[in-house]
Formats: sequence, structure tokens, C-alpha cells
Amino acid sequence: MGESSKSVRQFSELEWSILKGRIIDIGAGPDPVTPGALGFDKQQGDANKITQFQPGSFDCVYSSHCLEHMFDPRTTISNWWDLVKPSGHLFFIVPDEDLYEQGQFPSVFNNDHKHTFTISKKKSWSSSSINVIDLCQSLADAEIVKLHLNDSGYDRRIGGHGPKKKSKAIELARKLYRSLRKRHLIPRLIFVERWFSRTIGWDQLYGNVLAQIEVILRKKA
Repeated sequence: MGESSKSVRQFSELEWSILKGRIIDIGAGPDPVTPGALGFDKQQGDANKITQFQPGSFDCVYSSHCLEHMFDPRTTISNWWDLVKPSGHLFFIVPDEDLYEQGQFPSVFNNDHKHTFTISKKKSWSSSSINVIDLCQSLADAEIVKLHLNDSGYDRRIGGHGPKKKSKAIELARKLYRSLRKRHLIPRLIFVERWFSRTIGWDQLYGNVLAQIEVILRKKA
């Protein structure tokens, strides 16, 4: 399931109230946040620096689980912010480093992640950590509308932090199970995922579990 699809299920009236007008979904892939959103992914250009749109072109710039793949998120978010109209919104979602990466970086869940994110810490275990509050405050005329740690469905009792002990056999079994599930060759087996979770913490990020920071910023008129 795409990350936006998982998040959309929990959107409130606030989220839907800003997802109107002209919307660009950066990193949308095949899973745009709304049917009418303009999808922007690798086929359309480089999300690190979007230059083909005029400043102030969009009522809402949306991006889910894309910023962590950027080489320089601070510069990237500034470029995205430029696309927002006065009184418009920037709505972005990033994985929380403690819930998603679980004390390991490079990420064992997505090896293309170049940075980790936390709402605010004086010191992080990750050398690539970025404070989301600092990121928001770096943008001119930005007003924070929502800043929320969404851990819906996340079972902290089976979470971990740091490298987990695992054998090659367990890792091969996990990969085989996940491959069969993706191809819909076997049904979802909760007891199998629970067993994997106790060995490598994998099922925390499977299905409808969320481990992310959600941010909505409004550009002052």
C-alpha cells in the first residue's frame, strides 16, 4: 500500500480543507493524495530542485515520504516552499527516526533514505538527523498549522532500538514471505508477522501501521 493511501484514511476535516485548489504531489508515484493532484515524480524531473514551475504556482504543495530521499532537505524544502501561493499550504510527511529507523542508519527498511527526522531533539543518535521544527522555522512567512507524530497502529511493546539479532535463515524467510504477499500468492499471516517482529521489528512498518511526522504550514499573505 502506498504511504499516502495509509495516511489519507486518517485525514480529518483540517487536512481535506487545505487539499483544495491547485495541488502538486511531490513523490506521488502511482498513489496521488487526491485524484486531481498534479503528480511529480522521477518521470517529471528532479524533486531535489523543482525549477519548471513559477513561484506561487500552487494552493497546496503536498509530499509524503519523499523528503528523506533528498540530498539536502533544507534546500529542497525551501524550493518547495517557493511554489506555495500566499495563504497556501505546504503539507509534508516524513518518517520519525525513532519509530521508523529504530536506531539504525542507514535504514534497514529503505536503503535510499539519506536523512532521518525528529520533531525536535538536542542530540540524536543519527548523524543525519534533522529537526522538523528547525526546518519549519527556516522558511520565511511560515505559520505552523499542524505538527503531529502519527504512530497509529504502532505497537511500542515490540519496538526496538539499534541492531537486532537475526540469522540469515530468518532474513531469507522474511524476504520470501514479503515477496509472496506482494504478488498476492498467500494471505496475510498475522502470527508470522508477529514472529518476524520479535526478531527484526519488521511488522511495525507493514500494513496500516504509521510511524511518521505530519506537518502543515501556511504561508502568510
